Amino acid sequence: MSSPLVPYNETIPTGGDSLTENLNVHYESGDIAWILTSTALVLLMVPGVGFFYSGLARRKSALSLIWVTMMAVGVTSFQWFFWGYSLAFSHSAGKFIGDLSHIGFRDVLAAPSVGSERIPDLLFAVYQGMFASITVALAVGAVAERGRMLPCVVFMFIWSTIIYDAIACWTWNPAGWVAQMGGIDFAGGTPVHISSGSAALAYSLMLGKRRGHGTHELNFRPHNVTQIIIGTIFLWVGWFGFNAGSALSASMRAVMAAVNTNLAASVGGVTWCLLDYRLERKWSAVGFCSGVVAGLVAITPGSGFVPAWSAIIFGVVAGSSCNYATKVKFFLGIDDALDIFAVHGIGGFVGNILTGFFAADYVAHLDGRTVIPGGGLTGHWIQLCYQLADSVSGVAYSFGGTCIILFLINLIPGLGLRASEEAEVIGMDDAEIGEFAYDFVEFTRDVVNGGELLDDDSKYSADRDSPIPHEKAFSSSVGDEHQRSR
Repeated sequence: MSSPLVPYNETIPTGGDSLTENLNVHYESGDIAWILTSTALVLLMVPGVGFFYSGLARRKSALSLIWVTMMAVGVTSFQWFFWGYSLAFSHSAGKFIGDLSHIGFRDVLAAPSVGSERIPDLLFAVYQGMFASITVALAVGAVAERGRMLPCVVFMFIWSTIIYDAIACWTWNPAGWVAQMGGIDFAGGTPVHISSGSAALAYSLMLGKRRGHGTHELNFRPHNVTQIIIGTIFLWVGWFGFNAGSALSASMRAVMAAVNTNLAASVGGVTWCLLDYRLERKWSAVGFCSGVVAGLVAITPGSGFVPAWSAIIFGVVAGSSCNYATKVKFFLGIDDALDIFAVHGIGGFVGNILTGFFAADYVAHLDGRTVIPGGGLTGHWIQLCYQLADSVSGVAYSFGGTCIILFLINLIPGLGLRASEEAEVIGMDDAEIGEFAYDFVEFTRDVVNGGELLDDDSKYSADRDSPIPHEKAFSSSVGDEHQRSR
């Protein structure tokens, strides 16, 4: 039988002196163990994003997308330690952003966190640091197949500081304007998904369209569906830590969040797959995986606020709306290569609105502490307005701010956002990383001997010289030998 908790009554910022007192007596070991586990689960989502993005792209840029998502963890983790956590979750924060009272994790130790008095500052800091990392990783997938790595790394640090930290502060810090207004967001509908989806759309806009956009050169299938499935599995498993961990306690509310997470993901996957079957008469594995992610995204803001039966509706609506939202990029004329805005931007927006409608006071109070008036289903219709205001402001701030950041970065010598045409032709793996996801024979077959460089409609074929010396002569001779061998 565990000892009863000692009420916290310390006055020093660190929460006490560990040399003279036991700082663990204020917290349940089960709560700490669950949030530590959830932290690792959220970290697991980052390679999931990398595999998912890599599988969707072409072989010649597959490794660069895994690299950029993993680099997001490195850069953002340092930024979070340096000043990100303080800007988002300082105890003396303003309505829009925090201060630097916790710069370098200063005084971040055993005092109760601003997220919940049930876990200490230091644990909350490392857990939320994983949220910051996954958000940046989601956004920078927009560099797919044409963006340079160095300016992207610089962007990671600046964007996480100016955009993510501000939105996280106004949404989750009790002093933030959305929290003060009454907006509810359990695990990141706006700070994570709307912000990353909108940023990816802005990044795609600022980069411009890929070479061959609008021609059959880019009408390719994902190069590795197995990788997409593996990435989806990582994400699905990790999302239990993402959503259920956001209860910030080992409680019944965490259990409800886990149930909602799995239901919405499952129904979202089935819905998307059925919609694709209606058109293609094929049971698409990529479609199922996309629907799973759409369901996970949509349930994120409501997982700890809505009853389990509503998760079915979240999955159906998210799977349908995100599926149709993949057409938005054509309407806007923006080459969002990996449909990040369609799944995360639209999915997060839909999830926020549905949360405002289905939020239930008894679900929120499953942790024994949280009190909300409910949502539209219980007659609290103003909640829908709060959710809409939060969502629209997140889209506007992230999209507009990202465009400004990228415009300024692009003006700095050596930090041009877009790779050269030659680099785009040979692929980001060779041009930017110098390593390959697969052996060089596969790379040669796809890039040098493949149809895309022999296409009469390509600006590098037939009517003009290739930017790569001897490329055409090489590909022609190899092609002739291949025909003779047959």
